[in-house]
Amino acid sequence: MDDEDQLVYTLDDALASAGFGKFQFLVLAYAGLGWFAEAMEIMILSFVGPAVKSQWNLSSTQESLLSTVVFAGMLVGAYSWGLFSDYCGRRKGFLGITIITSAAGFLSTFSPNYVSLLILRCLVGVGLGGGPVFSSWFLEFVPASHRGTWMVVFSTFWTFGTIFEAALAWMVLPRLNWRWLLAFSSLPSIAQLFFYWIVPESPRYLSMKGRITEAHNILEKIAQLNQSKLPPGMLVSDSTIGLDEESAPSKYTPLLSSTRKLVSDFKSGFSSFVMLFSSKLIRTTLLLWLLFFGNAFSYYGIILLTSELSSEEGKCASTVLLSENLRDDSLYINVFITSLAGIACLVNFLCT
Repeated sequence: MDDEDQLVYTLDDALASAGFGKFQFLVLAYAGLGWFAEAMEIMILSFVGPAVKSQWNLSSTQESLLSTVVFAGMLVGAYSWGLFSDYCGRRKGFLGITIITSAAGFLSTFSPNYVSLLILRCLVGVGLGGGPVFSSWFLEFVPASHRGTWMVVFSTFWTFGTIFEAALAWMVLPRLNWRWLLAFSSLPSIAQLFFYWIVPESPRYLSMKGRITEAHNILEKIAQLNQSKLPPGMLVSDSTIGLDEESAPSKYTPLLSSTRKLVSDFKSGFSSFVMLFSSKLIRTTLLLWLLFFGNAFSYYGIILLTSELSSEEGKCASTVLLSENLRDDSLYINVFITSLAGIACLVNFLCT
């Protein structure tokens, strides 16, 4: 019995023993809903721009700015929500992300003018920038041996979100208008708020914050729902494994005040960003940024270019011609088929 009490295990050991089961499927459903909602808000750019341009007689520059402000907001949100969720927790991060995305998305429906629509869509972009928090949170519940496969499965929610948005636009725009499409597209984000109360905190976040008891309680729920058992012994934080003598006496130092701790956490977040440009990581950082830029540029470029090619015959197209093209099914068919191609790519990846 004494030997068992002296045994320790890490979070990864616990996740491996608990396995992948019902608990992870529930986590996948919520995280996938967030990814699904983000895909819809991105795909809507293919339809709202041409529709608003036709109704409000906007210039091509003004139309393109409707998409630009969304990505500008995402640039701000992508780094901000990462720091926020690392400091305040994944659950509070979800709450902030869903409130901003759902509120700004729904209020966009009632935009009285072009400027207000720009501001609200920029706020939507800030919320959408927190999308990676959903994927990170989901993977923090998945055993290391399963993360590659289930990350691909998680990506299918984005594909189905784009397909659903294309189908929704096909049904709504010819019969109603772009305001109704914005309203319907915000419903998945609103649905996330209703299910927020059942969202568990990430055990990895709790473990890194030293809240071992809370992390252990969640791991026990995972094991219970998956009908498995945790390893014998006591859960310890990964950061406590292999501590050197210099860091060991830290448990005897007095706790930092809340103000000093806040400053320390922000410095830690900034230093982690600067670390990406260290001599050991700068090559990997630049290569990953280049690959991600190429992938994002190609994907969003094709999606947005599809709507432009379908809704305009040329630079001299009149407002009447644009309005007629928006009622033509070719725009929705083209975007719908483009979205379906994502399924083939995912199936091919899973089969290889």
